[in-house]
Amino acid sequence: MLDDIYNSKILELAGNIPCLGRLDAPDASAKAYSKLCGSTVVVDLKMQEGVVTDFAQDVKACALGQASASIVARHIKGATLSELREARDAVLAMLKENGPPPSGRFAEAAVLQPVREFKARHASTMLAFQAVVDAAEQIEARRAA
Repeated sequence: MLDDIYNSKILELAGNIPCLGRLDAPDASAKAYSKLCGSTVVVDLKMQEGVVTDFAQDVKACALGQASASIVARHIKGATLSELREARDAVLAMLKENGPPPSGRFAEAAVLQPVREFKARHASTMLAFQAVVDAAEQIEARRAA
């Protein structure tokens, strides 16, 4: 069954993570950490008029955390906070509640469906999605204040 979650597509995504590194002057940064396995993802985000314009990430995670980070990086530029929340919530529901995979911009996250059978892997799979929502919410909160 482990072959299902470490399939060739997930391993390909994990081995080819875009946007690695850090931004010089991000509008916000956020870190997500899995207590279970020690994986971390730190993201830097820039937004203009409610839309992601630049993104970088430092990923120290297992293959599933890396694959998720890769999916986020491939589709985040141009996304709104609403789209980021929808993607995070859809992936979480897909894993925990047997919900459908995300649609739209982050539909590629469907490749993570086999992870639902491995509850111990859910936290690392969610890291990048959680971190980008956190960073985007920081930016929106500052702009609203």
